[in-house]
Amino acid sequence: MAEAIRVIEGLGVNDLDDVLLTSTEPLLLRGLAASWPMVQAARSGAGAADAYLRSFYRGATVGAMLGPPEAAGRFFYNEDASGFNFYPVHAKLNNVLDEIAAKCALDPAPTVYVGSTTVDTCLPGFREHNDLALGARDALVSIWIGNRTRIAAHYDVPDNIAVVAAGRRRFTLFPPEQLQNLYIGPLDFTPAGQAISLVDFHQPDLQRYPKFATALQHARVADMAAGDAIFIPSMWWHHVEALDPFNVLVNYWWRQSPDYMDTPTNALMMAFLTLRDLPPAQRKAWQEIFRHYIFEADAQTAAHIPEHARNVLAPLDDAGARMLRAQILKKMNR
Repeated sequence: MAEAIRVIEGLGVNDLDDVLLTSTEPLLLRGLAASWPMVQAARSGAGAADAYLRSFYRGATVGAMLGPPEAAGRFFYNEDASGFNFYPVHAKLNNVLDEIAAKCALDPAPTVYVGSTTVDTCLPGFREHNDLALGARDALVSIWIGNRTRIAAHYDVPDNIAVVAAGRRRFTLFPPEQLQNLYIGPLDFTPAGQAISLVDFHQPDLQRYPKFATALQHARVADMAAGDAIFIPSMWWHHVEALDPFNVLVNYWWRQSPDYMDTPTNALMMAFLTLRDLPPAQRKAWQEIFRHYIFEADAQTAAHIPEHARNVLAPLDDAGARMLRAQILKKMNR
């Protein structure tokens, strides 16, 4: 029942404009990175892609996750959600690549996965030949390396472009409003930092998770090969599968908000502390306050207050953010 994502073809690494990079809908960018030497090596085979990566390696240690064959590549919780079905290690990247190569003929294979490692730290010089032009955006550029893996549906606060540099990937995306139909697990005890859907996309249990059927009606699916990229707007849920014995992804994260703004996740956690367990009538009153001052705020919200006296109601800047943060910390530490 899932829909295809809108496809754009014919763009190169220097053709990403502001209209595309501020889209509120996901976009599949076919062949965007076809000119990357990494992609050209990958099209010659996993061995060539592995050798190309190693040509930039200078001995860095990376964080990796190892999972048993019976997990079928799915990084998840253990049976009673008291822990996880994988264990983390720190290892030299060349040793991780050796482990992936050694397991490539096994099916099912133990899962080996290097997630979200800064490219410039791990593979210095790689981006001189394999990069995207994002204008003035100061993106965090990370690399993901592994065999066949399944990463549960989650969202990221930044906007994201993910480039398949080797292997094949399948992205399944859901708009933010599908939250209630994805059966999200704990917010503060997660496999990799972000809350995830508890639904196994390969074997969805619709008796236990019946509303997931509705989520699937709103899903967008992209099957991608080396050189393809996908733009994922902020807050869109995405489930990611690596489909080949050797896969490499390079992604770019950036925020449209200024650096002095904190992540909204902090506000959510504070709301658990201060709002969620209020009596219903009080909670409804605070809902109106947030609607007025935050979610529907405009130029008229504080227009009746002299400009010099608006304080926190004035547009936020770096100095105002520092002052507000200091006030919050003072109140929290009372």
